[in-house]
Amino acid sequence: MVSRRRARGILTALGLYIVAAAMIGYFGFHAFSGQRGLHARHQIEQQMAELTAERDRLKAERNLWERRVSLLRPDKIDPDTLDEQARQLINLAHPHDLVMMVKPR
Repeated sequence: MVSRRRARGILTALGLYIVAAAMIGYFGFHAFSGQRGLHARHQIEQQMAELTAERDRLKAERNLWERRVSLLRPDKIDPDTLDEQARQLINLAHPHDLVMMVKPR
C-alpha cells in the first residue's frame, strides 16, 4: 500500500514534468518557426529592407522625371530641353552636331 502511494506520487510528478516539457517544446517550436515567430520576423525585416530600397530608388526616379517635366512647363520652357526633345521626336540633327551611330545590343 505504501509502495503504491509512493509509485503513484512519482508517476504523477513524472507525468506533470512530461506534460510541462511537451508544452514548453510546443511553444518554443512555434516561437521560432510559427507564423509570427523569429524566422518569420527575419523574413519580414528582409522584405521590408528590400521594399525600402525599391521605394528610395523610385523616389529618386520620380524626382528626376519631375525635374525634367518642370523644364517643359508652358510658363518657363528651358530652350535646351525643348531642343533636345524636338530633335529626338523628329529624328533631326543640327548641321554642327556630331552624330555617333551605335549598334543596338
